[in-house]
Amino acid sequence: MPLKPHYSVIVVGAGPTGLVIANILGVERVETLLLERNERTVSEPRAVSIDDESLRTIQGVGLVDTVLGDIVQGYGSHYFSPSGRPFARVQPAVQEYGFPRRSAFRQPVLEAQLREGLRHYSHVEARFSHRLEQFEQDAEGVTLRVLGPDGTLRTTRCDYLVGCDGSRSGVRERLGIAMDGSSFGERWLIVDLLGTPDRFRHTRVYCDPRRPAISLPGPNGTRRYEFMLHADERDEDLLREEVIRQMIGERSAGDRDLQIARKVVYAFHARVVQRWRDGRVFLAGDAAHLSPPFAGQGMNSGIRDALNLGWKLASVVRGELGPGLLDTYEQERKPHAWALIDMAMRIGRFMMPTGAVQAFMMQNLMRLLSVFPPARDYVMQMKFKPKPRYRAGFVVPDGAADSLSGRLFVQPQVESPGGRRMPLDDALGRGFRLLVFGPLPGDPLPEVQLPPALGAERFFIVPQDYNFPHPLPAGGERTMLRDCAGGIEAVLRPFTPCAVLLRPDRYVAAVIPFSHPEPACRSLAGLVEATQLPGK
Repeated sequence: MPLKPHYSVIVVGAGPTGLVIANILGVERVETLLLERNERTVSEPRAVSIDDESLRTIQGVGLVDTVLGDIVQGYGSHYFSPSGRPFARVQPAVQEYGFPRRSAFRQPVLEAQLREGLRHYSHVEARFSHRLEQFEQDAEGVTLRVLGPDGTLRTTRCDYLVGCDGSRSGVRERLGIAMDGSSFGERWLIVDLLGTPDRFRHTRVYCDPRRPAISLPGPNGTRRYEFMLHADERDEDLLREEVIRQMIGERSAGDRDLQIARKVVYAFHARVVQRWRDGRVFLAGDAAHLSPPFAGQGMNSGIRDALNLGWKLASVVRGELGPGLLDTYEQERKPHAWALIDMAMRIGRFMMPTGAVQAFMMQNLMRLLSVFPPARDYVMQMKFKPKPRYRAGFVVPDGAADSLSGRLFVQPQVESPGGRRMPLDDALGRGFRLLVFGPLPGDPLPEVQLPPALGAERFFIVPQDYNFPHPLPAGGERTMLRDCAGGIEAVLRPFTPCAVLLRPDRYVAAVIPFSHPEPACRSLAGLVEATQLPGK
C-alpha cells in the first residue's frame, strides 16, 4: 500500500515511546504515520518496571484496564547484606497519581497491547518493515524517503517528525546532535527466566561487593536476574549457560534450572542530547536520553516525553496554540530527565559497594534511618524520587517552593452527582480544565478570564464532607465532582479558595487565587500569545 502524500505527524520507531505518542495522537485525532523498520514489536524482554506516571498516561489513551491485567502491581525492593540478611526495604504504598509507584511488566506484552490500541484510529497508520532512509526539512514541513518491505523507495511529507528510534537513533545521527554525559565501564549480565516457583513479589537487591546482583519479579511466572561483571571477566565466558546457572543457583536453587528466555551483557550510560529539537524534528525516548537501569526509569522517561510532546503537537496541528508552544518541550523535559538519571546513579552506588567496609557502613546507616519515622518513610515510600515539576515552559511560576504550578496534579477518586465513582482524569476528559475549589456550590465566584484559545471547561469540586446542591445548576451533572476521600482538598488547602488550571497532560499550568486572579490570568494570556512566535 502506498504512503499518503502528507501526514500531520510522522513518528519513527515503534518502541514504547513511539507507540504511546502514536496512541496519544490517535486520541487527539491527528493524522499520524508510525514507521518501524522491524517486522513486529519486540519479542524479547527488555524494560521490566513501569511506574505510576506511565500507567496514568496509558489510562489517558484508554488502555490501562488491558495493561493492568498483565502486570504485577505495586512491587518494592528488599536489600540484602553480603551475608544474606535483609537490612532495608523500599515498599511504597501511596498512589497519589492513581496507580502503584512501581509495577513489573513484560515489554513484548505491553508493546503488543499498544500496537493493538492503534487499530481504534483510522487516522493513524502503523507501517512495520518500513525504514526511514533520509529526510530533509524546509519552512513548511519535512520530506521523507521511506524504504518499504518490497524494496520500493517512497516519498511522503509531514508537518512534524518525531524520532523515537532508540539509543542508536538514525534521526539523531542525521541531525548531527551530540549527547552530553558519560558511558560507564561496568557491565551487567541480564538473564530472563520463565516458570519460576518463586512467588516473592518484590525485588531482591544483593549488595555484595563480591558480585552485586538483583532478582526482579515479573508477571506470569517470569523473573529477571542481573549480575555485575568484573573488569577482568569476558562477556563470552559469562554468557555460557553453565556459568549463568551457577550464578543463579548461588541466589536461588529453585531458579537455577529454569528455561532461559534471554541473556545479554550490557554497559550503562548516563547521557542526554544537547538539543531535543531541530526545526520541525524532535527526539524522544532513548533517542533523547539514556539512563542507568538502577531506578527503572529509562522507558518511563520516554513515556513522559510522549505525553509532553503529544498534546503540544496536537494543539499546534489543530491551530489552537501557536508553534512556539513546541519550544517548551525541551524546556520542560530536559531538567527532569537529568534529575532521574542522577537518582539512578545514586541508587547504583548504593547497590554496588566497592568493598566490605563501604557495604557495612551503608547497611548500618539504613538500619539507623529506620528508627526515625520521617527518614524511614522517605526511603520506604520512594519520596527520594524527583517529582516532575516544570519551572519554565507553558506554566505560570510563582517562585514559591511549595507551589503547585508546574507540578503533576494528583489523581484521586471523585464522585459524580449520579453516584458514579471514577479516577479524576476519567471524569475530566481531554483538554485544558479549570478546577474550582473553595466556595461551596451556589456561593458567588469571582470572574476568572482565561484565554479562549485554551478552551478550558470548568469543573467545580465539592469537598468530601458536603453533598451536591439540589437542584443541580445547569450542566452540573457533568461539571460537578465530589472529592471522595479529600485528596484534592489536601493538595489545594493552602491555596483555597482558588482555581487550578490543568493542562491536557494534567500538569498544573497555573494556580489562580480568588483574592487576586488578575495577575495569573494575565500571565496565561501572555503564554498563549508567546506561542504565536515561530518555533526555533
